[in-house]
Amino acid sequence: MVGKTTIFELMTQSKVKTQAAGKTNTAMARVPDYRVDWLSQLYKPKKTTYAQLELVDIPGLSPGSEKAAAVFLDAVRRADALLHVVRVFTDDNVPYHGENIDPVRDIETIHYELLLADLGHVERRIQRIEAGKKKKAQEKELALLHKLQQALENEQALSTVELDEEENDLLLSYQFLTIKPMLICLNIGEDHLIEGTYPGKEAVINYLQSHQLPYVEVSASIERDIAELEGDEREEFMQEMGLQESGLVRVARTVYQSLDLLSFFTVGEDEVKAWTITAGSPARKAAGKIHSDMERGFIRAEVVAFQHLYELGSMGAVKEKGLFRLEGKDYVVADGDIIHFRFNV
Repeated sequence: MVGKTTIFELMTQSKVKTQAAGKTNTAMARVPDYRVDWLSQLYKPKKTTYAQLELVDIPGLSPGSEKAAAVFLDAVRRADALLHVVRVFTDDNVPYHGENIDPVRDIETIHYELLLADLGHVERRIQRIEAGKKKKAQEKELALLHKLQQALENEQALSTVELDEEENDLLLSYQFLTIKPMLICLNIGEDHLIEGTYPGKEAVINYLQSHQLPYVEVSASIERDIAELEGDEREEFMQEMGLQESGLVRVARTVYQSLDLLSFFTVGEDEVKAWTITAGSPARKAAGKIHSDMERGFIRAEVVAFQHLYELGSMGAVKEKGLFRLEGKDYVVADGDIIHFRFNV
């Protein structure tokens, strides 16, 4: 046991009784955001809605089990990003499938599974093209596949392969696994958290950095204690642990960012809500997240940066400073924008 399901339960505030063989568990997790908290205090709305992520708890790999591997790879293939929970803590009361705690080995095990799956996919596609009658018309795709094959044979994730625009376009037709964003969650013990170190820390951090893998250190046991406390008790406990914020907040935020997502806000007495869009989205497309009529009949976007409102304390003060903006349909929405859309249909 590595703490994967515990992290899933805490992030989704759900309880998983058992994970049936070959089955996945799915639940929604909110993305904690101090900006939503602050806006809710300012507007005192009837409803407050945070950005959300759909999390899937995938059954772990069982040595020698082809069925478990198939379920695992199928679930990974359907995911947008991967959160690999890796056990670092030691506890004789918590079973562990392995001779010893070795986070680098465990990370590499998953890494190799994904590499092999991608390599098999590439090789099968190369064989089909070379055996077909349209080989000449598919020369560019074939060249790309050979390039990917070489990277995979060198144990290189496809996310780290440099591709030009045309190659990236060709890549979109595939569902490669090592192209997906991967975040490593190191599940450390309570003592490790307090001491700031743990056995093998230097080796695992060096490995993650050399493979360009973002990571977050979390103690699931501490996070469970935090979840059971409220208000001042929670703040006091976190201070005792030397925590500025919950580790799960950092996990959710890092997953959100790894997907190249950002939040804009709508505010009012009825609801304060965080809306999720892809970074680089224009205002008109952002309006469509709220309602298709807003996108179709878009007139303008009334925009205030959260930081300006936060610093000045009221919308009136923001307007007095000339920081209230009117933007057109092509305005690229920034993370933290507070927007009111004008439209007519």
